[in-house]
Amino acid sequence: MSEELQEDDRIFLEQAFTLAEEALNQDEVPVGCVFVVDGQEIGRGRNRVNETGDPTRHAEMVAVTEIWNKYGEESNNLFKKSVLYVSLEPCIMCSSAMYQLGIRKMVYGAENPRFGGVRSVGSAEKYREENNIEIVAGVWAERSVGMLKAFYEKQNPFAPPEKRKTKTPKSEIK
Repeated sequence: MSEELQEDDRIFLEQAFTLAEEALNQDEVPVGCVFVVDGQEIGRGRNRVNETGDPTRHAEMVAVTEIWNKYGEESNNLFKKSVLYVSLEPCIMCSSAMYQLGIRKMVYGAENPRFGGVRSVGSAEKYREENNIEIVAGVWAERSVGMLKAFYEKQNPFAPPEKRKTKTPKSEIK
């Protein structure tokens, strides 16, 4: 699938993955995104849920807030012309927001079978929206999954104690 990408698509998707890596390094679920209109970035975000304690601060919502703060009412028109590059299939909340905002295209990494709102769990039809968004899915999926595995293999310091992994030291395994 990645062979079909234009050079601009590669550049902006790479930026989304860089933001995802930044999130991973900050003990966040590794998701990053970039919104682009006519080849120009208008906003970007990475997950900030743990940092802020706000479960809605997903990469896409962080970027949408940035865009609204920067462009105000003009944001309505910009979203309708925008392409979203994101390292992982957006969740149901974020996907629904993208449909409501009317973005024109979405390019993302791995499918998200547990929470994905574009094709995995949710879909345009489920949101009662016409599927007017061009979807390019599964781009650099292995890279996306690799970052997710790296996150879930670490101990999440923000997880409640009862949800934390308890690892048996290798010296105790017989």
